[in-house]
Amino acid sequence: MTDLPPDPAPGNTPGPDRAGGVPPGETPPDSAQTSATSNADPAAGRNLTPRAVVTFVAIGLFAALFAVTAVVLVMELLAAF
Repeated sequence: MTDLPPDPAPGNTPGPDRAGGVPPGETPPDSAQTSATSNADPAAGRNLTPRAVVTFVAIGLFAALFAVTAVVLVMELLAAF
C-alpha cells in the first residue's frame, strides 16, 4: 500500500495577504528561465504528393460509384423504372 504524501509545512506554503492575494516572493516567476534551442526547425515537406492525389481521386471515384449504386437501388425499390 502506498502512503499518502505528508502535508506541506505551513512555513513553506504561501499564505494569503490581507487583500486576498499572496505576498511578493511567494509566487513563481512570471516566465520560465529556459530558452529555445539554437537549432533551426527542419523545412516542411510537401503536403500534397502525387501519391496522395491519386489516393484522393481513387477514394472520390469509389464514393461516387457507391452513391450512384445507392440511387439506382432506391429507384428500383420505388419502381421508378
